[in-house]
This record gives sequence, structure tokens and C-alpha cells, in this order.
Amino acid sequence: MSVGFLGLGVMGTPMALNLCRKFPTTVWNRTSSKCAALVQAGAELGQTPAQVVEQSDVIFTMMFDGPAIRSVIDDDFRRALRGKTLINTSSVSVEFSHSMAREVHEAGGKFVEMPVSGSKVPAETGNLVGMMAGDQIECENIRPFIEPITSAAIYCGPIGTGLRTKYAVNTFLITVTAGLAESMNLARAQGLNLDAFSSVLDAGPLASSYSRIKLAKMAKADWSPQAAVKDCYNSTELIRAAAKAAEAKTPLIEVCNSLYRQAMESGLEDEDMCAVYRVMSEK
Repeated sequence: MSVGFLGLGVMGTPMALNLCRKFPTTVWNRTSSKCAALVQAGAELGQTPAQVVEQSDVIFTMMFDGPAIRSVIDDDFRRALRGKTLINTSSVSVEFSHSMAREVHEAGGKFVEMPVSGSKVPAETGNLVGMMAGDQIECENIRPFIEPITSAAIYCGPIGTGLRTKYAVNTFLITVTAGLAESMNLARAQGLNLDAFSSVLDAGPLASSYSRIKLAKMAKADWSPQAAVKDCYNSTELIRAAAKAAEAKTPLIEVCNSLYRQAMESGLEDEDMCAVYRVMSEK
């Protein structure tokens, strides 16, 4: 059985590398230079997305948003889908996921929705958490293909429930990130020893592997992306739309949306999501 992977960004590259170690893998990315690490690891380079689908039994998509995915689906792509399974791990709207599922099924393929929780480090170590949605039997059938990239893959229900779960999970993630940045900024503004401050947080009951990584990045002014500001802002937009549809109050996400919009407007879109700290620390 062979695997295809479309989208080799911060998340896609380590995910595809983990798959490549277990399955024959064909990859494609809009910027072909990003395929070098995969080719070096033994993957085959697909010249077009349709060619990747043709050469694969199971195809993963990890692209920025719905329009980015839509842009690679042409008639050749649809024809190649017959008998194949497409797994979308990208964060998109529920409406887009439903339309994509219909399109894949009409083309004779199978579709699984599986957004993932985790950023670059969990992607590198194969410890992402998958939120599977769609036909439950099909979700069980593709488990061997998602084992190299996940530490857990939970079946959430029909199409849409995986994404809705991701929105709720990301609400916690984003507000924690903004709160951590605000805490760090207050410590800085008060003239505290930031190493001592970080050590206190790291030793306390609120510490986690995530908080330790982000604190260290802020302390070192390391803004290399594990999950970028633009991805975080996109998530806040998806969450706001989901909250409106569900008539749920999300006041903290409204604040975070504003903060991340400011980060985008400040030219920080490609920096790590904890770079929202830079917006707070501006004089």
C-alpha cells in the first residue's frame, strides 16, 4: 500500500517523513524546493497533485485552508480518486469538509476528516492527536496509515465533528498561549529575572511540555515557527464562525482574534504563534 502527501509546510514535512519511513510515499508541494528532505528520505516527487493521487492508495492533505485545497482539485485529480481514500488533516470549515466529502464520494473515493492537535515537535515525533470523523468503518480501516503520525486517534463521529472538536481544543490552546505571553510580558515589564520567572512556572502545577517550550522560545526571542501566527489567526476565525453558528459565547477568543490580527498587521504572520508576545511588549 502506498501513501501520497500534499502540502509540505511546518506540519506536513515531518508528518510525511514519518509516513515515508513505513510506506512508499509520493509527495507534492506548491514550492517544489520544500520536497528536498522527502526525496532525500526516499519519497517520490509527484509532478502534480493528480499524479500523487494516481500513484497512491491513501492520500493526506495538509494545506493552509480550504481554498488552498480547492486550488489543487481538477478533473484529473477527481478521476484519479476512484478507489482511493483521501484524509484531510488541514484545518478548514465544516462546510468545506462536507463539500469535499461529497466530491470525493461522487468521484468514487472515500473521505476521512482528521484534523490534528499538536505543532511541529509532536509532528516530528509522531505524537499528534488525530480527531477522526466520517464513516466509522473507514476510519478504522485507515488506522495503520495514521499510526506513524499520531500517538492517539479518536473517532469523534460523522463529518464535521472532528473539526468541531479541533475548534474547541484550539480555543484552549490559543487562550493558553496568549495568557502565557501576557504573563511573560508582565514579568518583563516589572523588571523580573526572566530565567527565575520561567523556572517558577516550569516547577509549578500549571507547567506542561507545551508551556515549557513556549516560555523558552519567548525568553530566547526564538520566533521560528512551530505553528505560525497566520495559522493561529486562521484558527481564531474558524472558531469565531463555529461559535456564532452554535450560539456559544467565546469572549477570550474574541480578544485573541484581535491580538493575532495585530500580529498579522505587524508583519509577524510567519513567526511562531507565541510571537503575540511581541505585540504586547511593543512600547
